[in-house]
Amino acid sequence: MQISDCPERAIMEHVTSKWGVMALHVLSDGGSWRFSALRRELENVVSEKMLTQTLRTLERDGFVHRDVKPVIPPHVEYALTPLGKGAANHLVALAHWIEANQPEISQAQQRYDSP
Repeated sequence: MQISDCPERAIMEHVTSKWGVMALHVLSDGGSWRFSALRRELENVVSEKMLTQTLRTLERDGFVHRDVKPVIPPHVEYALTPLGKGAANHLVALAHWIEANQPEISQAQQRYDSP
């Protein structure tokens, strides 16, 4: 099997996409989030359409639980599933590692970019 045919690759792309990382990071703070609160948290970063698509993809993969409350106006909440918490923990750990190693990474970039 070629790596391009690997089902894990598609899942990796969902989790590590720009918007997937951001949504999982915000949801990793715990509890349930209303869509409007998520949208406000990511304001000026992601469009409503992209946030909706990202959440649907993460829900399909089993990382996010979508809870629709039977009220008017519609009330939808999102929360991480146990699977989503596991993925988010790895992403948060990677973000902390990058933050801790940012000076060394910047130096490497400067060395690479200098003539």
